Amino acid sequence: MIDDILLYNKAFVSRKEYEQYIADKYPNKKLAVLSCMDTRLTELLPAALGLKNGDAKIIKNAGGLVISPFDSAMRSILVAIYELGVEEIMVVAHSQCGACHMSFSHFHDEMIARGVTEDTLDTIRHCGIDLDAWLEGFKDTTESVRRTVNTILTHPLVPKDVVVRGFIIDSVTGELEEI
Repeated sequence: MIDDILLYNKAFVSRKEYEQYIADKYPNKKLAVLSCMDTRLTELLPAALGLKNGDAKIIKNAGGLVISPFDSAMRSILVAIYELGVEEIMVVAHSQCGACHMSFSHFHDEMIARGVTEDTLDTIRHCGIDLDAWLEGFKDTTESVRRTVNTILTHPLVPKDVVVRGFIIDSVTGELEEI
């Protein structure tokens, strides 16, 4: 698959198809969107929000979460604010999210089946990583959005004038519901 992508890329560049996507690194709308990495949102999310290339910083991870005040999503949000001029943040979860009801017990079985050993998992645990919590999903999408919005709003490094709002987007229609 990656080799096919590389062939496509060579043709894309030679045809100068990139020209329609040229934009500044600073988001035109001074907006960051934290959302899920779900493939259904790849084109639906920006289309449903009316965003074009260069309009916003899109931060994606499994579930569209800030799971701790110092995780990579929060780091990206802080960079967006202080380095790239973001003034507003949308947290956008979605319906039928795979991270809902996700659990480490499922991952555990999959990891063992793919060759990760119990010794490796024990070593990680002994380093202070709580795999159960780290790979746990959420049970309630609305509550998950509220928790993530609250984590951002109350973060000691986020300026009080930054607007943070939470939403759930319908994975099929793109309709937004504000939380």
